[in-house]
Amino acid sequence: MTAHGPQRIVCLTEDPTEILCALGEEDRIVGISAYTVRPPGIEKRKPVVSAFTGGSVSKIQALDPDLVIGFSDVQADLAARLIRAHLPVLILNQRSLEEILETVMMIGLLVNQRERATALVEHYRSLLETTRKRAGGRELRPRVYFEEWFDPPLSAIQWVSELIEVAGGVNIFADRAPGKAALERKVSLDEVVARDPEVLIGCWCGKPFDPQQVRERPGFENVTAVRNQRLHEMDPAIILQPGPAAITAGLPVLEKLLHP
Repeated sequence: MTAHGPQRIVCLTEDPTEILCALGEEDRIVGISAYTVRPPGIEKRKPVVSAFTGGSVSKIQALDPDLVIGFSDVQADLAARLIRAHLPVLILNQRSLEEILETVMMIGLLVNQRERATALVEHYRSLLETTRKRAGGRELRPRVYFEEWFDPPLSAIQWVSELIEVAGGVNIFADRAPGKAALERKVSLDEVVARDPEVLIGCWCGKPFDPQQVRERPGFENVTAVRNQRLHEMDPAIILQPGPAAITAGLPVLEKLLHP
């Protein structure tokens, strides 16, 4: 690693790839995750070395990285294998919007791009504030159930819960959102019925959302979102990555779903 920061970076998730490219530092990236779609075409320019929970240590070693960036306890086993292979590993765990912005700044400092990182963070804050002001001018704030998975049902992670509020909605399971582990955000179908969401958003990773399956759940015929046909699907790629895309791509879609 030089005085200008790491020169050969492997990114085990999309968010550091997106951030590095936004900072103008794509040339430092030598390996990416299979789920990376942002910026467009990056998957054709960089070798894929990992999925989400696993990856090839030998492929990563062969790239001679001076830094590997991963995300959360979900990648703990892979991170441990890489550390045992004597590679430098940075595991981040951003869960809130503020932590996402802090991650942009941290990566910017790592690659000697303080000014660009500061400008990016200011831009993202401006997008959030502009949306928040629009929401403040609306009389109605619909109750929202955001479902990340269906078996068991998992409610929105913290940054998604915060985006729902920014977009002018109320996450009916905001009390579960701070949970670090996915099962801390587990809900029961009876709880969903009792909290009666006016908008239901399905965002199932790895599987298309099935609104008919939702309609057929016990008691869901009485849920306002079902009765008013406000069952929507969101692409996980634009909102479930803990990076800028949740703000730049996910938030505008979320706002339109809540306030058509």
